[in-house]
Amino acid sequence: MDTPADVVNGMLTALFAVAASHALLQGVRSPGTGRRDRVDHLLHFAMAAAMTAMPWHLVRPPSGRALTVLFTAAALWFPLTALHHRTAHTVTAIAGRLPPAAGMAAMAWMLHTGHGGGALPHGTPAAHHIAAAGRAAGTPAPAAVVTGLLTAYLLACAIRSFTRPMPALRSATDTAHRAAATDPYGHLRDGAMALGTAVMLLMPH
Repeated sequence: MDTPADVVNGMLTALFAVAASHALLQGVRSPGTGRRDRVDHLLHFAMAAAMTAMPWHLVRPPSGRALTVLFTAAALWFPLTALHHRTAHTVTAIAGRLPPAAGMAAMAWMLHTGHGGGALPHGTPAAHHIAAAGRAAGTPAPAAVVTGLLTAYLLACAIRSFTRPMPALRSATDTAHRAAATDPYGHLRDGAMALGTAVMLLMPH
């Protein structure tokens, strides 16, 4: 690792590798897990595994296009599966599944806009690097707005996930908070993935 960017990339790779391992273990080892929960864990694993490669620009077309379709479908999966059982709490159920949906949407957005591909090889003339930087600086305003909204929402989700499992919540009367306290590692994983994805959105590509 020669540069600060390499250090950040290494940290992101380690973060997503741990998240991928946890999601896979949860999907395989959790007893009594329903089909929807298993698919959720599988999608979390797929996203985290793909994110370990993205900092190093290892995702290339056509795999990038296939992954874009996959994560776009995954972004729809989370809110739509909350509609399977229509109850008085359907809106709350949908809201609870928006954070992972936003993560999947951010992943699809990064693949669509060029994260994870097109890295310039070592030894490329300086003029080419300058031209690439100029193209990056010329990001269209609508794309910048989408990136900004996704980043802000994921940062808010990360803060919420990191604070929910606090020990003080074990004595809370709120049902959702008490449930969160029983699975602190899952919420820490979700928070770490949201934070790492937000960082990836802001990194130059």
